[in-house]
Amino acid sequence: MQVIQGKSIFGGIAIGPIIFFTKEQNQVKRSKIEDTAGEIARYEAAIVTAQEQLGKLYEKALKEVGESGAQIFEVHQMMLEDDDYNDSVKNIIETQMVNAEYAVATTGDNFAEIFAAMEDEYFQARAVDMKDISERVINVLMGVGEVSGWEEPSIIVAEDLAPSETVQFDKSKLLGFVTRLGSSNSHTAILARTMNIPALIQIDIKEEWNGKMGIIDGFSGEFYIDPEPEVLEKYQEKKAEQEEHRRLLAEQKGKPTVTKSGKEIKLFANIGSVSDLPAAMGNDAGGIGLFRSEFLYLESGDYPTEDDQFKAYKMVAETMAGKKVIIRTLDIGADKQVDYFNLDKEENPAMGLRAIRICLTRPEIFKTQLRAILRASAFGNIAVMYPMIISVDEVRKIKEIMAEVKAELDAAGIQYGEVEQGIMIETPASVIISDLLAQEVDFFSIGTNDLTQYTLAIDRQNAKLDEFYNPHHEAVLRMIEMVVDNAHKAGIWAGICGELGADTGLTDRFMAMGVDELSVSPTFIYPVRQIIREYEGPTK
Repeated sequence: MQVIQGKSIFGGIAIGPIIFFTKEQNQVKRSKIEDTAGEIARYEAAIVTAQEQLGKLYEKALKEVGESGAQIFEVHQMMLEDDDYNDSVKNIIETQMVNAEYAVATTGDNFAEIFAAMEDEYFQARAVDMKDISERVINVLMGVGEVSGWEEPSIIVAEDLAPSETVQFDKSKLLGFVTRLGSSNSHTAILARTMNIPALIQIDIKEEWNGKMGIIDGFSGEFYIDPEPEVLEKYQEKKAEQEEHRRLLAEQKGKPTVTKSGKEIKLFANIGSVSDLPAAMGNDAGGIGLFRSEFLYLESGDYPTEDDQFKAYKMVAETMAGKKVIIRTLDIGADKQVDYFNLDKEENPAMGLRAIRICLTRPEIFKTQLRAILRASAFGNIAVMYPMIISVDEVRKIKEIMAEVKAELDAAGIQYGEVEQGIMIETPASVIISDLLAQEVDFFSIGTNDLTQYTLAIDRQNAKLDEFYNPHHEAVLRMIEMVVDNAHKAGIWAGICGELGADTGLTDRFMAMGVDELSVSPTFIYPVRQIIREYEGPTK
């Protein structure tokens, strides 16, 4: 028996035979060609086929993991449409008079190297995407088929897995996966979490494991190869307990989220787009605590119109049938870039022009979104919250703009509902002045991801800093408590919409702090609800 320590990207237990997955290695040879125009036409046809394949992958991912997980394949489609990428391939074909496979491989390597050399880990991760799309085009040119399946449910062991490979696998036969490469912020890692697949990364894999029995412990990060009978029995019992636990959690559907002392907690869902609604409703969300409106901008080739936004917001409001829907206004910048915004390249985008700063410097974009939100509020219980607030002046300016938009709608005779306005607390600045900010708004929603990043001065997307990144840091927890206290003194409610909201190791402490609302990924609603219902301690 071997036991190897890796890094977990999703918890859970997986037990089954190991399949050592190797990609078909296509040897791309450099061939001299005479008909460069014909070779370019061949390349362009391959691009069309690759786009069609990505479209099918998007539809498959949409059904299995929802909009937020499927977006990567739209990103890949856009990367294949990139002028710089296509111009490079065609230029190599024409000037060097070489075959399309060689031109694509060279361009893919060059672009991947550029991304890998960037300091920002988000862009470093795009190097993998660049290789993925280039390999797809090369496979089309060489007539190589897509990933094939296997007979029985298995644990996949691989050097690395591209998002496209992860989605192509038959979900019913993919028990879990283990890779040597990868990071917890990669698109493959995100897909694993969305698909609830136990997965480990950063393990020194060996082909000799193929066919042996394996165990993934996604809680400890351990990978067992050829386990001893008593270890196998222990993990089979642990897996059975886990499945029974999930069954018991599912029995909570429809039950109130109330502590034993009688305090009702709002337990809402975070969603990335309209297509994530089924997951929120299927997991019995009490409302939508974070509707990331930026998906409308990320998916569009140009600024989404007021009507486009109105239709999306209206659909969510109507579907939730009177339950609260909190729409976060546009939050792009940093790791979420949109080409048509033409934002300047920044040395430190996490602290640059992003979120509400873009809205306040481009009020015409902001007002379009606010009009759409207000119009949709006539069809349901909508609230709005503003990200990355650091001052009272910002809030007052926002309220002025909102008043202007309401006046415009009144003048046009367009109805709208009563819309609560809240802000996200994501910076130490907003925490320190939360007593002043509470006088200006209806609620607080604490974005713990950015709050932790800015408090600890650690880039949360930099894998090299994982050992220093501690979301349970006492400074962060004290800040959360300070915000809740100041909210209650002003008579408003305070919630958490960042990843800490789903951290069941902290749920009791949040109850003791007096947190009023937790908004989590849909799959975490039942586990969090169970702990809230069992909580017996005092609340502020």
